[in-house]
Amino acid sequence: MEFSELIKTATVEKALLWRPGLPGPVRGTLCITSHHLLLSSCPRGDLELWLLIRNVDAVEKRVQNLGWYQPPRTGGSPRDTRVSGSSGTITLRCKDLKVLQLEIPDMEQCLNVASSIEALSSVDSVMMMYPFFHRPPSLRLEQGWHQFPPERFFQRLCSQTNQWRLSTVNRDFSACPSYPEAVIVPAAVGDDTVTKAARFRQGGRFPVLSYFHPKNGTALLRSSQPLTGPNRRRCREDEKLLGTILDEGERGFIIDTRSAQAAKQARMSGGGTEPKAAYPQWRRLHRALERGRPLQESFIRLVEACSDPSLSVDRWLARLDGSRWLSHVKAALSTACLAAQCLDREDCKVLVHGAEGTDTTLLVTALAQLILDPSCRSLQGFQGLLEREWIQAGHPFQLRCARSASSHARGKQEAPLFLLFLDCVWQLGRQFPFSLEFGEELLLTLFDNAYASAYGTFLCNNEKERSLCKVKESTHSLWAWLNQPEERRKFLNPLYSHNPLVIWPSVEPQSIQLWQGLFLRWIRPSQHLEEARREIQRLVEGNKNSSEESTGKRLSQTLPDPTAGTGNGR
Repeated sequence: MEFSELIKTATVEKALLWRPGLPGPVRGTLCITSHHLLLSSCPRGDLELWLLIRNVDAVEKRVQNLGWYQPPRTGGSPRDTRVSGSSGTITLRCKDLKVLQLEIPDMEQCLNVASSIEALSSVDSVMMMYPFFHRPPSLRLEQGWHQFPPERFFQRLCSQTNQWRLSTVNRDFSACPSYPEAVIVPAAVGDDTVTKAARFRQGGRFPVLSYFHPKNGTALLRSSQPLTGPNRRRCREDEKLLGTILDEGERGFIIDTRSAQAAKQARMSGGGTEPKAAYPQWRRLHRALERGRPLQESFIRLVEACSDPSLSVDRWLARLDGSRWLSHVKAALSTACLAAQCLDREDCKVLVHGAEGTDTTLLVTALAQLILDPSCRSLQGFQGLLEREWIQAGHPFQLRCARSASSHARGKQEAPLFLLFLDCVWQLGRQFPFSLEFGEELLLTLFDNAYASAYGTFLCNNEKERSLCKVKESTHSLWAWLNQPEERRKFLNPLYSHNPLVIWPSVEPQSIQLWQGLFLRWIRPSQHLEEARREIQRLVEGNKNSSEESTGKRLSQTLPDPTAGTGNGR
């Protein structure tokens, strides 16, 4: 397929664009390329507006018939003379929740432009997407891709315990297609046992180490549901794998992110839970977290409420509550706190799983680590957490982020699990403003790039697919771009101060707030917030510089001169 086949009209003169953040409409020349929509203002062309077409979630078009009446000339025919024309308006609803309006002076061109954008935004071939064509001059292709290998995480683990080992049982993705090639498993268990245990778990997602808590030696694991089925099937190897993790008399917790009823229904279709008789040292806790269609509908309802300017305060609050989005945030944080509490306060090992183990499971394990581990709250550590617990762990980004909140297509696979995670991280940052090294700007950037990106980091659904598509060899890493010094400083929290303690968030309803920086980003002016952020940054840097200067002066007054008493001959 050639991109040129999808572009019916490549250029439109005298197009008019309305976009959030601009003081008024911009008139100019509209150009459609294989991956971008570009508007260059007229007459000077001093303003260029770019939109990645992959960012378009929905295209709405409206054709307007225009006409005017010209009265007959004096002495002319009494017949009316009517001249008619037409124009069209295209509304582009973007995956990052931005809304653009284009006015095209010709109806046929309007329909062609809308059709072209719809076709280009729906290209589903991974290797035809923009990251495979994007070549920023400041970056090398291999840069950033090998920044967070499992081996590095394991080396850190080795300094704390010898109870775990790095296994390459999945080196050809044969044991589990959605796991990376290297995973951490109990040292007492061989690869044959792991391979057989994988056959007993949905999608082959056998229990692997997610986090080791150095304070007391407890461990957080994740997997998918066991395939017990209606006949209550057992697997000795799976029982052995989980049994070796616990010492004699020790207990562990299995946090199931489904309701007890949903888990029971899953058994009827081949899934299920770990039976008490086979796993006597493990106690199961059910904490239902929505995923799939219910979560997507909640996201859609919230965005619709935020986009409706006609709502009164009471009606707005009712729509916000009716969306249930903040309830999902509360439930996710509560479950993560439960996992963290079992590890930190109960001194118990924890296994987290739902059904497939690629959605709510990763949401809980990633949030629990942010709560417990101060290294995950640094900018570098947070990137490592995302790489380890979301990207390498097999969250299906291409399926879950195919559509955002405005698409007219209602697929079965879309669900904003990663957005829910980012919202929970924002709640942590709001409640603990000094404890996270990164700020809201990073979270917004991650949201934007998960749905439409110039970089390959969030492409595909797992490491196996990325390997087949040669993503790491053919695209640039998002981490390489945002770790450039000029970019990195934009994402730092100027108030950050290292906090070695566990941070326990409040999950009371009054403590969970709407993330206005995301959901109202294009609706309310953010100029003053940006000015405030820059002023805080300036003040913090000024205080830091003055502190360093005063410290230097004090040191120079108290320390002896290292050159004193030395002669040229020494």
